[in-house]
Amino acid sequence: MRANVLLTSSYDFTLPKELIATHPASPRDSAKLLVYNRNRDEITHSLFSNLEEFIPQNCAIIFNDTKVIKARLFGKKESGAKIELLINKALNAYDVNVYIRGKMKIGSEILFTEETKGFDENLAAVVKELHEDGSRVVNFYKSSKISPSSQAPAWELKEKLRFEEILPIIDKIGHVPLPPYIQREDNKEDESEYQSVFALKEGAVAAPTASLHFTQEQHKRVCSKFSHAFLTLHVGSGTFKPVECEIITNHPMHSEYYDISNEAKELLDSDMPILSVGTTSTRTIEFYTRNKALQKGEANIFLHPNNKPLRVNHLLTNFHLPKSTLLMLVASFVGLEKAQELYKIAIENRYRFYSYGDAMLIL
Repeated sequence: MRANVLLTSSYDFTLPKELIATHPASPRDSAKLLVYNRNRDEITHSLFSNLEEFIPQNCAIIFNDTKVIKARLFGKKESGAKIELLINKALNAYDVNVYIRGKMKIGSEILFTEETKGFDENLAAVVKELHEDGSRVVNFYKSSKISPSSQAPAWELKEKLRFEEILPIIDKIGHVPLPPYIQREDNKEDESEYQSVFALKEGAVAAPTASLHFTQEQHKRVCSKFSHAFLTLHVGSGTFKPVECEIITNHPMHSEYYDISNEAKELLDSDMPILSVGTTSTRTIEFYTRNKALQKGEANIFLHPNNKPLRVNHLLTNFHLPKSTLLMLVASFVGLEKAQELYKIAIENRYRFYSYGDAMLIL
């Protein structure tokens, strides 16, 4: 009996816990690479360091140059209670969409400071809106303590900060927002490893994980051999949100800010076959393909077997979570049954899964 491509349950699978990668491969390009050729229905097991051998010669490659920010912040409420805040994305110059672990109301203030890091500037956030999806909208401020001897923190709000103004501050006091399934605290290694070697534009709260496999040397080799360009999609925390409704098309797809460079636009508007590095680049390309007047904006496209890619010919990606929109995107390229088969083979061959895991190339 054929699985129903619209049922969320069709995208479920059991993954042995030991196959969830909690640390990156070292060196980066020593990760495994599963290559699936759709024309020949052929699977090849290789290493990421051999990627160039499999890329079609007439192909153009599109990379996502977003840079992960230290979006995980620990602070205190006015009562002294500890609070954890995760930045999701900037909505405009001052309003920032966040998730806060702890009860909040409109007007609640949070103070962030970490004197152990040698940083004497205080940062505060004020809750502006509460959303039904559990997210909050906050504004960030510079602040100063007015009663340092008080048991509960007391401070004075000063200058309201633009989003770009908080980035150097959170780079000092924030933490790398590792995905929840890694189940460990971030460390110094993650500051470089959970970032692509070509990361440039700050704004993502999750890494475009297919990009993490490239070393500087391999990226230079690939770029010297193939036409290529960069776009930016600032990956939001919604990328980890599982599909919870019974029918996948009822899922409210998250949106993320994108910006397509003129060089990328030229390649996308050409007739060259495209290899997209990652699901994030793929979503951007496919959103642009359907909305060609929009070279930047908010992309919220949901690719699945009933909404197949129109422009991307080949996909480089990692192995994704059960019931995730990312797995459904993979199925949009190869079909549900083949996606199920590929994941079964990957598990049997002990491929490592998720953000720090191994890679798959779909040709």
